Amino acid sequence: MGIDNPPEKDADYTIEDTKEGYKRIYPIGTNGVERVWRNAYDTGKKLFEAGKLKSSENYTIYQLIEHGEKKTALFSNWIDTRYNAGTSGANLLNDIIGEQNSFSYPKSIFTVEDALFTYQDSDNSFILDYFGGSGTTGHATINLNREDGGNRKYILVEMGEYFDTILKPRIQKVVYSKDWKDGKPVSREGISHMFKYMYLESYDDTLDNLKAIRTKDQETLLEKMSAVAREDYTLSYMLNVETKASDSLLNIDRFRDPFNYTLKIRRDNELKDEKIDLVETFNYLIGLYVEQTETIRGFKVVRGKLRTGEKTLVIWRNTQDKSNEALDEFFQKQKYNTLDFEFDLIFVNGDNNLENLKVGDEKWKVRLIEEEFKKRMFAGDI
Repeated sequence: MGIDNPPEKDADYTIEDTKEGYKRIYPIGTNGVERVWRNAYDTGKKLFEAGKLKSSENYTIYQLIEHGEKKTALFSNWIDTRYNAGTSGANLLNDIIGEQNSFSYPKSIFTVEDALFTYQDSDNSFILDYFGGSGTTGHATINLNREDGGNRKYILVEMGEYFDTILKPRIQKVVYSKDWKDGKPVSREGISHMFKYMYLESYDDTLDNLKAIRTKDQETLLEKMSAVAREDYTLSYMLNVETKASDSLLNIDRFRDPFNYTLKIRRDNELKDEKIDLVETFNYLIGLYVEQTETIRGFKVVRGKLRTGEKTLVIWRNTQDKSNEALDEFFQKQKYNTLDFEFDLIFVNGDNNLENLKVGDEKWKVRLIEEEFKKRMFAGDI
């Protein structure tokens, strides 16, 4: 028994036996009507290579399923008591979070688990939930990985204020222990797990960090405007002219100490300076698939590939502590070379003395992080 590549699009099926003498089998029903295989070609190939496909004497193909791999068929009506949102949703969340739980009507953990488990190749899938809520989807993913050793990954998106009080603590707790009661762990049956969370800058955050440059006469005129006129003025003129947005929101001078960059963030109606992760933000801006990140003798080093496939090295430093001479010495000790082909692109913050190489029309191998950062944030076309 073997597996053959599918025919090209619009090509006729080859009906004769293969050169090895195998008979070709197509998904043709007993009534002669063409049907489809249950799995796509890549999945079928994996099953074949794993010895999980079998042919009967009349050329019917069966998939061998071990007991632990069997998936339950889902019906239109989910009437099992395990899907009760009160018992397996609200009560479960109360046990995890405790008396401070303020989230109403979470879904049953089993509803999400069963929905996820029925997907083909579900043990190695990416799961995205745009309405993270109390974190039931993340919890269900962790439970399934714990049960079958899967490698599922999840992304949750949530804008509710309960992210810090419900969603994040829930994920932290169910990683630490499988069972909870009244906010306390009943067992120590945890799971090896890593998750990352981030806050995205909001429109209000942007306004809070803009610095308007205007005269006293302009201030007086603005105070006399109606609310509607003031809003129109803000959107049509202030954001584009008075604030010089790129200087207000991205202070390039402060890149000298990138590890302590702050923005004013409003928490409980109070503006506070909070640190912003410029390193992580830059990775997203340039579309970097991070392969390794580490801190070496005060230098933050990130290695990875861009979506274009270009091998990329990003080096951050506090230029007040790490001079250009220190950067040159660091390059030598790490055996980095701007003129070889280990990396296609090298980004460094702060002016430097690194030897550069032109890799295309007006494109250089060594680039300043500050210039790239500003271009990615504010340029119309990149």
